Amino acid sequence: MGLALLLAGSVMAAQDVRVAAVYFPPYVFKAEQSQATGLLDELVAALNQAQTDYRFVMVPTSVKRRFRDLEQQRIDLAIFENPGWGWQETPHVALDMGLEDSEVFVARAEPGRDQGYFDSFNDKRLALYHGYHYAFADFNAEPEYLAKTFNATLTHSHESNLLMVLRERAEIALVTRSYIGDFLERNREYAGQLLISERTDQRYRHHVLLRPQAPITPEQFMAIYETLRDNGQLEKIFSRYQVAVMPRVADSSIAAGAAD
Repeated sequence: MGLALLLAGSVMAAQDVRVAAVYFPPYVFKAEQSQATGLLDELVAALNQAQTDYRFVMVPTSVKRRFRDLEQQRIDLAIFENPGWGWQETPHVALDMGLEDSEVFVARAEPGRDQGYFDSFNDKRLALYHGYHYAFADFNAEPEYLAKTFNATLTHSHESNLLMVLRERAEIALVTRSYIGDFLERNREYAGQLLISERTDQRYRHHVLLRPQAPITPEQFMAIYETLRDNGQLEKIFSRYQVAVMPRVADSSIAAGAAD
């Protein structure tokens, strides 16, 4: 009886770790009722399969709300983030995931149009993602600033932005390279109709942002995560979306950030 209770207790010991699920394809295609799909869903499944001490659970949130959710302990960590994307005043520990994506400029392919088209935004309408920080705009994500300075329309969908370009309602959209391949795979009728810039607006070095006093420590999370790099799971999950998997992350990749 005592052994049975001990074994039952060890089974129940798995700690829930709540992961922010923010709609942003291809990382999250759906973020409703803890049923997120996309790269986040695959990564969380792999983290859960790699061990039994923790159960990673996705919690739907939004681009704007995720900062508050971390502070209010509604979520324990946010994945595919960058410490500079508005987190400066939110206490957190940043963990370098060793994953790299990039944001590129996309225009409608036209006869005679080449890479020089992306040299200037003068007299061009831009389609941008609401709430996201762009290097060309000095990472100022304020909608009024972007609309006034860059004649930008802001939406909550990469697909809407690409369709605006294809339908000539905007001249240039900024889209993650990981999303373009997915979009063209699902919409093959648009093959050859997009001009993709060789110039990148920024490269995303993805991080996990962990709240202080989370159920899992930075070292514990990274130990689990690095097993996925070693066994090839990271490459399997991310390579098809052109997300680069970098070599093993050094211990120095753990850095704290907090409000003053």
